[in-house]
Amino acid sequence: MSRIRVDDLHKRWMKDPKYRREYKALGKEFTLVSALIEARTRAGLTQEQLARRMKTTQAVIARLEGGGSKPSTRTLERFAEATGSRLRITFEPEGARP
Repeated sequence: MSRIRVDDLHKRWMKDPKYRREYKALGKEFTLVSALIEARTRAGLTQEQLARRMKTTQAVIARLEGGGSKPSTRTLERFAEATGSRLRITFEPEGARP
């Protein structure tokens, strides 16, 4: 039985417009999740400590950082304040590189 590498499957699937569109959509969520984790880590906080600062539960923070929910702007503002960060939301032309 021959083995198929995940990278090879991904390259093949990226030729499918529907797969490519969904993959790119997930990329946006991963960018947000990464930014949330980075802000908390930079602040030197555990999820539990951050939850206390935000007056919520550790489970809520875990869902935010796991991409399990789409946070409101107000939640992102509270997250930024609790981590000593500044929240910036921008609109960029389609196809612009980060």
